Amino acid sequence: MCWSATADLTAGAGIAVVGAACVITTVRRGRPRDLPLAALPLLLGAHQVVEAVLWTEGGGAGAATTAWAVIALPVLAVWVPLGVLVAAPAHARVRSAVPVVAGMATSAALAHVLAIRSVTADIRGHTVGYAIGLPHPAWLLTGYLLATVGSLLLATDRALRLLGVLTGLGAVACVLLWRTAFVSTWCAAAAVASVALLGWTLRSVPPGTPAHQRHAGADVSS
Repeated sequence: MCWSATADLTAGAGIAVVGAACVITTVRRGRPRDLPLAALPLLLGAHQVVEAVLWTEGGGAGAATTAWAVIALPVLAVWVPLGVLVAAPAHARVRSAVPVVAGMATSAALAHVLAIRSVTADIRGHTVGYAIGLPHPAWLLTGYLLATVGSLLLATDRALRLLGVLTGLGAVACVLLWRTAFVSTWCAAAAVASVALLGWTLRSVPPGTPAHQRHAGADVSS
């Protein structure tokens, strides 16, 4: 969430550019397993652009609102933990299994809710409020946080753990500001997370290391 259509559009474009750089860097460095996480800023950038459309439409329950909710809820709940799992070395994937299971269960539940209920968006000054009517919100929130923030905090890579800390702190700050109806700052948090992911894709590996061993070298250094 950002504080205006212009801010959302600008942030979305900038985050998408960072995402493109993440993907290009990952491909050039021969790290195909990193691609799901490297592409995450592209998804976050698209998310911001969708909300820019929502701002111009004045909220409501249109296609932009539904698209925003689909990305924010079921898609991210499964994308992040699976991305962490795929990027992890084989010996560390067991610890990523719990967030993946939580993400899949939460994503399925959220997708079911979105399939049977309408999502509405309400412009509140410099914020956007979304109403879905989730059943058992405490359980869904717990599963969502375990899948997204939790998967990053449990990663073996220090850069991903740092991203988990930044994401958790950013989420808390954004929620507090949003509750005041003062300004929405999730776009700023998404930008910080995207830059952190770019740093992760640029992490160094020993010169001359074969492509299939680069993950192992990165894991040892972490």
